[in-house]
Amino acid sequence: MEQITVRVPASTSNLGPGFDCLGVALRIYNTITMARSASRRHFHPPIVSEAAHRFFHETRHRAFSFSCSIAEQIPRSRGLGSSATVRVGVLLALNRLSGDPVDQLKIFQMCAQLEGHPDNAAPATFGGFTMVQSSASVSLARCTRDARPTVQRFAVSPRLHFVLLVPDVEIQTSTARNILPSKISHAAAVENCANACALTAAFVSQDYDKLRGVFADNLHQPFRVKLVPFLPGVVAAAEKAGALGAFLSGSGSTICAVTLQDRDRIAAAMKRAAGSISARVIITRADNDGARVLTIRNPQPEIRN
Repeated sequence: MEQITVRVPASTSNLGPGFDCLGVALRIYNTITMARSASRRHFHPPIVSEAAHRFFHETRHRAFSFSCSIAEQIPRSRGLGSSATVRVGVLLALNRLSGDPVDQLKIFQMCAQLEGHPDNAAPATFGGFTMVQSSASVSLARCTRDARPTVQRFAVSPRLHFVLLVPDVEIQTSTARNILPSKISHAAAVENCANACALTAAFVSQDYDKLRGVFADNLHQPFRVKLVPFLPGVVAAAEKAGALGAFLSGSGSTICAVTLQDRDRIAAAMKRAAGSISARVIITRADNDGARVLTIRNPQPEIRN
C-alpha cells in the first residue's frame, strides 16, 4: 500500500501593504503523511475532510479511504499559514496517490479556494516570494469557486533573515477580517499601492536595502492593532535595532521583522518591546522549495506464520 509524506513550509503574508497578495515561505514546516486504506473507519478533522472532498470533486477522481497524520511545527492561529500547510499537504498527497491528475497550479488554486484567500496558499505551494493576482473581482480579495488566482514566484536570498515574535495569543482569521472597514480613503489606497510596488521590486531584484520604509500599511494593520495592541511598539523597536522593517504576519498575532544583519539584537529588542506578553522568538530564512513530497514507499504486508 503506497504511503506519501509531504513537507509544507510556513509563510508570512501581507508583508505590510500587500494585503491578500504578497507572501514569503519560511523554513518552518508541517509534515503530512497519507496512505490509502481498506478501512472506512477513519475520522479526519474537518480541515482534512474538506480538502479531500474538494480534491475528489474538482478532479472527478473516484474517492477512496485514506489514513492521515500531521506532524506540526508551525504554531496555529498565529498568522504563519498553518491551515494552508495542512490543506496543501492533503491535496498534494491525494494527488500523488491518485496518479497526479492535476498540476501544482491547480493544487494552489484549490487550497486558495478552501482558505478563502490566496496569500498563504501561494508560498506554501511554490516557496519563495510570491505575488498573487486573482482573475475574479471579489470583496476583500476572497477566493470563490469562480476565482482562479495566478501566481508569480521569485527566489529569496539566504542573506535575508526573518525574525518572528510569536506571542502566546491566538487570533482567528475570521475575527481579524471582521474588524476591517469596508472602505478606506483614496489617499490611503494610493500610499498602500506605492509601498506594495516598492516592496515587490526590492524582493524581485534582491536589492533588499530598498525595503526600508516600505512596510507601512493602511489597509489592515491600523485596525488589527485592537487585537495586537503591542504591534506598534514591537515594530518600532525592531526598526530601531536595525531591521529593514517589521509588520504583522498575516492576521497575527506573530510580528515579523526582516533584516540582513543584527538578527539577535533585533530579536531581543522585539521581545523587550512586547513587555509582559508571553512570547517566543524564531529566527529563520525563506524556503525556496515550497511543498515537497519527501518519501513515497510501499509498506510490506505483515507476514504471519
